[in-house]
Amino acid sequence: MKTPVWVVTNAQPQKDYTLILTFASGEKKLFDARPLLAKAIYKPLNNLSFFLTAKADCGSVAWSDEIDIAPEYLYECSLPLQVI
Repeated sequence: MKTPVWVVTNAQPQKDYTLILTFASGEKKLFDARPLLAKAIYKPLNNLSFFLTAKADCGSVAWSDEIDIAPEYLYECSLPLQVI
């Protein structure tokens, strides 16, 4: 079975509350997490030190065992990253 294109293979959290994501398709995209920070479930991510612990986990992005973002949402809501 082929891996879906939206599976996250690498996540690099940035100090501006964005994530540089690599997907199974090989695409690199930029996800802006700032709009999520006002939602109750994502409140802990307002702590920059905690936000910077983001990692690719089981095809998605996760912070500890309690907070994650659906990979389909990450794929659809991120912008293509221009590789220089």
